[in-house]
Amino acid sequence: MILSDVDIKKALASKRIVIKPAPNLDEQLGSCSIDLRLGNTFRVFDHSKYPYIDPAKKDYSNEITKVVRVEKGGAFIMQPGEFVLAVTLENVKIPADLMGRLEGRSSLGRLGLVVHSTASTFDAGWDGKPVLELGNLGRMAIKLSIGMRICAMVFEELTSPAQTPYTSKKFAKYKFQQAPEESRIHEDK
Repeated sequence: MILSDVDIKKALASKRIVIKPAPNLDEQLGSCSIDLRLGNTFRVFDHSKYPYIDPAKKDYSNEITKVVRVEKGGAFIMQPGEFVLAVTLENVKIPADLMGRLEGRSSLGRLGLVVHSTASTFDAGWDGKPVLELGNLGRMAIKLSIGMRICAMVFEELTSPAQTPYTSKKFAKYKFQQAPEESRIHEDK
């Protein structure tokens, strides 16, 4: 069952869901989702250094990417065909009996911007800044302003609380992340 705006308000008020900084519900709350805003940290790929990506190589993705921080009030320009990692301004903490689903905003999708390529699910017990897998599918550059509403998060009830919430997992690769971390696929067990 997906939480409605009424249920999201209750979950925020009771601290069942914790979002920091606190969202402006008049601007960010939808009928069954809450908009999250674009943070100022991006991880961009330096595609001219290597001819391909080897996901199995330890720390390889850290070698082919660099972190870019944009000043408050600034913008990040996404070129056509570009793929970058970013984070939301908000930190989201989800309890063990809910999961989150990250969705793009239609108004930005109509410009060619996608906010996730595969990772839209946030496990029960998630705590951290959601990472965005931004892609510009269009033929024109898109200006992304820091603090703009970039995506929406939907919350879904689990039939029972997760036995092992995400932050309790021994091998959770991205728990408590505050920046767009590089891929840690080489840590797969």
